Amino acid sequence: MKKMLTCLMTVAVVGLFFGCQKTNDGKCIVEGVVNGEQYEGKRVFLVPLTGPATAETVDSMEITNGKFHFEPDSLQMYKVLLDYHYRLGLETVLLVGEPGTIKVVLDSVSHATGTPQNDSLDHWKTLTEIHNHQMLLMGKTIQNLTGKGDTVQAASMKQRADSFHLVYKNSTRALAENLKKGPLHEFLKGLYPLTYKRKYPDGRIVLMNADTNEEIEEVKN
Repeated sequence: MKKMLTCLMTVAVVGLFFGCQKTNDGKCIVEGVVNGEQYEGKRVFLVPLTGPATAETVDSMEITNGKFHFEPDSLQMYKVLLDYHYRLGLETVLLVGEPGTIKVVLDSVSHATGTPQNDSLDHWKTLTEIHNHQMLLMGKTIQNLTGKGDTVQAASMKQRADSFHLVYKNSTRALAENLKKGPLHEFLKGLYPLTYKRKYPDGRIVLMNADTNEEIEEVKN
């Protein structure tokens, strides 16, 4: 467990390093490759992550010799994915449209790297994959222990899983904070806010701690 927590923090620190690099001037160029001859001639799409997906906002390209090319003109986040008839086995990948050349590889595990925000996004993706895998394993362990009636060990594992998830959330928040601004900053910042508001039946609206789900007391002068 300690090794996995250390791994999460290490990946986060690496992501912070990439987030501090300077962006290149010029236009955004996406150079992509798709692993698999069966995808030759199929269409790959560049879709805005948020907002309407229309003929005006979505770009597409036919895969030729295993390659595709886009030049997005908006500083925003996109999804890169194949036609839904053929995308089975290929992981959809997120990228940030920003100045520079973005190298995209579509495969069972996909990547988008080459510019500061996309390098940080790729490291956050690795962080997320580690987190999700470990949470799945711990979830299965909790289920097995509960099924055997070992509620004490199940509760202990649940506590460890909660701690592991909190490390992941704080690592994501740290990456967002380091980026300061930009599409990736906004995306990561919105994933795990520190607080949220709760409305009670009597009409009161209070501020809650998102990690503990406890009410935050207002400081009175």
